[in-house]
Amino acid sequence: MALEKEVKTGLIKEYQRDEKDTGSPEVQIALLSKRINQLTEHLRTHKHDESSRRGLLKLVGRRRKLLAYIHKKDFASYMRITEQLKIRRK
Repeated sequence: MALEKEVKTGLIKEYQRDEKDTGSPEVQIALLSKRINQLTEHLRTHKHDESSRRGLLKLVGRRRKLLAYIHKKDFASYMRITEQLKIRRK
C-alpha cells in the first residue's frame, strides 16, 4: 500500500524547506502520517490483518521518533507540523 506518485510529490512540495528538499524531518513526518492514515482506514475494514497492524505500529514509532527530534531541535517547526497534520501532542 505505497503512496501514489502524485500524492507523494504533492506532500513533498507542501512540506519541503527549499526546492531540492525531499528528506527533511518535516517531509518524512508528512509522508508517514499519510501512510498511517491509509493503514488505519484499511484496518477498519480488515480487522484481523495482523501483519498490516504490525507495519502500522512500526510507522507510528518511526514518526514519534522524528517528532521527538524536531521537538528538541526546532520547537516552532514541531508546533507548526503538528497543527497542520492534526497530530496529538503530549
